[in-house]
Formats: sequence, structure tokens, C-alpha cells
Amino acid sequence: MRYFVQFSYYGKAYHGWQNQPNAITVQELLEKAFSTLLSTTVSLVGAGRTDAGVHAKQMFAHFEVGKIDNTIDLVYRLNSFLPDDIAVQAIFEVSAKAHARFDASERSYEYWVTQQKNPFYIDAAHYVKHPLAIQKMNEAAALLLANKDFECFSKSNTDVHTYLCDVTKAHWKQQGDLLVFSISANRFLRNMVRAIVGTLLDVGTGKSTVADVKSIINSKDRSEAGYSVPAKGLYLTRIYYPNTITTKHG
Repeated sequence: MRYFVQFSYYGKAYHGWQNQPNAITVQELLEKAFSTLLSTTVSLVGAGRTDAGVHAKQMFAHFEVGKIDNTIDLVYRLNSFLPDDIAVQAIFEVSAKAHARFDASERSYEYWVTQQKNPFYIDAAHYVKHPLAIQKMNEAAALLLANKDFECFSKSNTDVHTYLCDVTKAHWKQQGDLLVFSISANRFLRNMVRAIVGTLLDVGTGKSTVADVKSIINSKDRSEAGYSVPAKGLYLTRIYYPNTITTKHG
């Protein structure tokens, strides 16, 4: 039978989601926990992958095992087995063809910036001490919704077949003592959000203009875009699925 698992993690200690030969990952620890508690080898297929140090407030993966009699009890036992920086929220049965990655219709990220030195954000947000022109940054962010090709923000030497993404939301907003960039799209390229944020921060500090961002996008050249901001400020916040998955199965 096929199941979805919903979970979250604080990514500081991990080399991302996906299994790596010589580094600890979230997938490795979750698979080990499932396999131990269910007494069978469990392989997880994630909704995507996050890079080293990136956090996830909501992540999904699917797996196949025999019937689980009590998913609530399994969630409890998994959370007792897992380290404190990984938490499972739910496990639910889905159809045999449901796929955590390919059935996801949209993904949302946040990037956290703090403009005051704050020891409580040392591993959770990117500190930018220079004043930022937030209105200009939002004008530049709006350009993302009018474009589809984001090769300029993609990690070099990646193996993707297309650089096309449908961005549906991109904006900056002050939330308490944090400046938060929110972005949603049907898919994201490797390093895309961190490169976008670095480029928009260049606009905020006056290093570049809104017109420059338009030229950067048209260039399709990663070297033209801004720097990649640190992974510690990036959060995968939500993954959307069709109602046939989320409503029928809770």
C-alpha cells in the first residue's frame, strides 16, 4: 500500500534532504526510523530536495509498505525515535499511483532577513546591516511573475531539461523584526530562490536597479545575477496537491 508522510525539519545539521554517500541527510534518518519501526526496508520518495542547511516547515514523501494498522501511533513512535530537529506530523494512505513529487502542483518558500544583529537568528535568518529599499525590491520581484525562463538563477552545471517555471507569487513583507520574502511556483530550479533573493537584495542596497533585473533575466546567464544568500534563511513552507490526494485522504 502507498502512504504519504508529512514532516518538517530544521536543516542546520543536514546535508539537505536527499541521500548522500558521505554526509548525513534528512532522508537517511527518516528511512532508518521507518525501517526500524516497521521491521522492513522503507524507501522514501520526497516531494523535492532541499540543499544543505535549508529548512522545511512542510515536506512530503511517499513510501510503500503493507497495511499500517495505526498511523497515529506510528507518528508518535517515529517522533520518539527521530532527533529533535525532525518532526513527523501525519501519515495517510493514498492511491497506488499518487506521487509526492510529480503530483505536487505548487511549492512555496520563504527567505528570512534580519536588519538588526540578533543572536536568536544566527542560524535562522540572513543578517543585512545596510538599509534596504523594500518598494524597489518588490518592483523587481514583480518581474518574476511576468517571466517563465529562469536559467539566470539556476545552479551551474545542473542536469535539468528545462528552465521554465511558473511563478505565481513573489513579494517582500516586514513581519515583526524579520523582512520576509515569499515566493510560490509550480517548480523551482536548484539554488533558484537563494539567487533570486541575492539579486533582489542588490536592488535594495542600490547596487543594481529594477531595469538591471529585467536584463539579468533576459541574459539567461547565472554570472549576471546576484550572489546566493546563505541557506540558513531559506524555508520550504508549503507544498500543494490536488484535492484527490489531500481531501479524500485527509
